[in-house]
Amino acid sequence: MDQDKLNALRATYENSSGDDVSGKFAKVIEAVYDAPGERSLPYAGIPTLLDTPIAESAAGLDVALLGAPMDLGVTNRPGARFGPRALRAIERVGPYNHVLDVVPTSELRCADIGDVPFRSRYSLEESLEDIEAFVHDVVGAGAKPLTAGGDHSISYPILKAVGSDRANGPVGLLHIDAHCDTQGAFDGSKFHHGAPFRLATLDGVIDPERTVQVGIRGSAEFAWEFSYAAGMTVIHIEDFAAAGVDAVIEQCRGVLGEGPVYVSIDVDGIDPAFTPGTGTPEVGGLTPREVQALLHGMAGMEVVGGDVVEVAPQYDPSTNTAHVAAQMMFEVLSLMALGPVAQ
Repeated sequence: MDQDKLNALRATYENSSGDDVSGKFAKVIEAVYDAPGERSLPYAGIPTLLDTPIAESAAGLDVALLGAPMDLGVTNRPGARFGPRALRAIERVGPYNHVLDVVPTSELRCADIGDVPFRSRYSLEESLEDIEAFVHDVVGAGAKPLTAGGDHSISYPILKAVGSDRANGPVGLLHIDAHCDTQGAFDGSKFHHGAPFRLATLDGVIDPERTVQVGIRGSAEFAWEFSYAAGMTVIHIEDFAAAGVDAVIEQCRGVLGEGPVYVSIDVDGIDPAFTPGTGTPEVGGLTPREVQALLHGMAGMEVVGGDVVEVAPQYDPSTNTAHVAAQMMFEVLSLMALGPVAQ
């Protein structure tokens, strides 16, 4: 090594601290250091979604992070009611997104506003009403909701609040999942986690022709006739694998086009090797890196809301499922920071 270069490096860095950086990383330092030379402890304090501050309401926020701890709509294994708590316990996600080169918590006013207050732990219909009312207040305050589920039935009332409150009509949908979740009623109820996007379409709050469903697979294909009839774009896992991430990004952007987009991520869209803690696992899914790459490809879109659902932590002693889910929530938050409304 050149001695002059070594001497220069020693002069600059030998006695410098971990927060002695400049340029684009200054915002990162502000986010992770409490004071000069004192880095905040990722494992201390009150846990919140993505380590954001706590707020009592969405007033004054750009993005409101919230939990919807409800799993009354499951058709297989229960437990997603513990998802929000599991995501809050995950540390070391963010604050810097090196691929998108953004610190979303520095670009946006965002906070964890707590969980939806439910009137009953037994009534699915009342719980969906409670979610809609809570998110309606979030949207009415001018904030975008980013929600930790809960089972996938929570997406329906959230979309009702987001889609019906927009002057420019229904929203587009990027849906990552093993299942299309457009099934009809069965066992006496049209409300369940296999139906939110059928219900949201029929309510006119999402545009099926601006909806793309990615990662679809498994034995429930017979239940998704509505997706095709409504004009949704369904990308099965084998088609994703054959086309590759870049081609799928191009296809998704073409379907979603211009205008507001909602992002919904079911962790069972990811292979259970990475996310075993979920109620309806399906072998042969996406990798976390593929989902991240897909989301990175959506940069610049107007993301008006999102959710990450179906984390049932008791089936995953490794906590990998919650870790992956928290990372995906961070990716959606990063997209919100890069959208046209935020600039």
